Amino acid sequence: MSKYESGVKQIPHPQKTVYDTLSDLSNIEKVKDRVPADKIQDLTFDHDTVSISVPPVGNITLKITDRDEPKCIKFETENSPVPFNLWIQLLPVTDTTCKMRVTVKADIPIFLKPMVSGKLQDGVDRIADALAMLPY
Repeated sequence: MSKYESGVKQIPHPQKTVYDTLSDLSNIEKVKDRVPADKIQDLTFDHDTVSISVPPVGNITLKITDRDEPKCIKFETENSPVPFNLWIQLLPVTDTTCKMRVTVKADIPIFLKPMVSGKLQDGVDRIADALAMLPY
């Protein structure tokens, strides 16, 4: 398994508020108009699952497998060309701010690793940036 971690992102909202928003994927409805149509298509979601089509990768479905309130949300792929797990970790900084890190562990075949490692790291960083900018 290969591990990719975002940098630590500061979020100007309380840890519990951020956790409550991210642990219920139905909240995507509030921000789905911000998702770039050229990057992600066919976005569908419910409380525990989100599915997207990412050209040229294909369809990806992530399901929340564990919630450790208010510290961590763990996701696992149900449908993906490459199986992976994703964690969103949250730590309080003050009563009104927190910090976040996104981690992905992917089972990448050795021959694909040189081609996809940079893109995966970039994707993890972009996810963290996007989550840090949400209007919690």
